[in-house]
Parts: sequence; structure tokens; C-alpha cells
Amino acid sequence: MKSKFASLALAALMAFTGVANAGCLDYIKKAGVIKAGNATLGTKPFLYKNEDGSLAGFEWEIFQELGKRLGIARQEYVLTEWTTLIPGLKASRWDIILSSMASTQERIQNAGVAFSNPYMLLYDVVIVKKDSPIKSVADLKGKILGSTLGTLDSLNANVLVQQGLAGSVLDFNDFALPFTALRNGQVDAVVMDQGTLLGQQEGLNDLRTLGEPITYRAKPEWAEAEAKAPYVLGGLAIGIRKDCPELVTAVNDALASMDADGTRKKIVEKYGMWSGLQVKLLK
Repeated sequence: MKSKFASLALAALMAFTGVANAGCLDYIKKAGVIKAGNATLGTKPFLYKNEDGSLAGFEWEIFQELGKRLGIARQEYVLTEWTTLIPGLKASRWDIILSSMASTQERIQNAGVAFSNPYMLLYDVVIVKKDSPIKSVADLKGKILGSTLGTLDSLNANVLVQQGLAGSVLDFNDFALPFTALRNGQVDAVVMDQGTLLGQQEGLNDLRTLGEPITYRAKPEWAEAEAKAPYVLGGLAIGIRKDCPELVTAVNDALASMDADGTRKKIVEKYGMWSGLQVKLLK
């Protein structure tokens, strides 16, 4: 009898899981809300709160447009730390990741995440305080660089160290803490994307950049796979569980429609980040 009940329970669980996995988009539509994991709240211009507590930022506007075009009435962020975004997605704590995460082959192949087509391209800059004695990249030798754990920004910072251009990298769990550390003298410079810099400059205007922009590069072990990838490395994309292919297709269709009617450009322009590099995000 115990074996019979166990078999029935297992069959019911498999049936439930099969329904959920076979129709992720339908499941979300029935719930009436799409939930996105996010670790960037408070980082302008990506996602932040207005004085009245309402959300703002170009990713919030992309999220709202996405929900509308998918036919889902409500969009909700679930706030977390950067390092928990992928585990939380795979555990179904949220339906998607919409948190300035770039699509990479390492995340696709090793972490088991599917990604949408990109909705924006990021590149890095080296940032110091305006009154810093550091005047050029050559002055970074032996200095501490701040960045964000698990990001392409951190990879670029570590490449500078490997090339002997800087001393070490101190990684943080979000995108604001490296700048706090810079202003407190905990690090000498920050390696971060142009969007995050734009948000940090607002109001304070106490930062400047060194040298030329740094494009994102693949880890050596992933260089061949990235060369074959359809996207431009550094393109922010929406993370989706691999067992939700119909959701990936629907999200890509929604993003394509935003490009076709100019909505994506309008949103990115509104936050001061549009350039010619944003036109073509696929190779």
C-alpha cells in the first residue's frame, strides 16, 4: 500500500511538473503577474525608486513593455543579491532575470540558463574620483580596482591586473558598493559599464574616466564559443529557464516589436544611453 501511494504521489508530481514546464508562459499568464529577479535596485539609470517610492529606470520601462506585449497585466521585481539571480531562476523563485545581466556562453552552457536576444549593449570604463592623483591607465599599476562579483566588468578588471596594469581587484555583491568604496578610499578606481557610471555621476559629478572604453571580452576558455555566438558580447539580455522555450520565443518577439516601432530606442534615449552601438546587437 505504501508503495502504491508513493507511486501515485510521484505520478502526480511528475504530471504537475510536466504541465508547468510545458507551458511556462501560460502558467505566468494564469497567475496574472510576471516576476523578475533583480539585483540592481538603486542603480541609476537601470532601476531605482522615485521620491514617492515608485519604480523608475530604463529596465523597469523595458519590463513594463515586455509584460504588456506578452499580455501579462502585472510586472513585479523580486530583489536579491547578484550571486543568487541564476540559482533563484532555476528554483522558480522568479520567472525571468531582468537585471543588467549579459548573455554569455558560460552562463548558457554551464549555468543552464537560456537568454533572450539583447536589449542593450554595455561596455566598460575605468573610473576614478575627479581629485584622484591617477591621471591615466598607466598610473593604475599596483592600485586596487573595484568591480562587481561575477560580471564581465570584473573580468575586464582582472584582465588589467593580469596585464600588469593594476595591482588587484576587490569585488562587491552589487553595482553601487564599488563606488562607495571608491569614495571612501577603499579602492583606487572602479571598472564598470557606462550606464552605471551615468547613474553615479548624477547629482554628485565627482567622477571622471581614464583612457578609452573597454569592450567586453570572453574568458580564454570561452573565446571560441563566444566567437560563434549570435549576440555581441556585452549585450544585456533576459534570463529564462531552459525548460521554457516558448517563453524565450515570446520574449524575443516582444523585443523585436519594440525595435520595429522604435520603443526600445525611445526608452534608452530617455535615459541618455543611446548611440550607434545600440542599433545592431546581434552579429
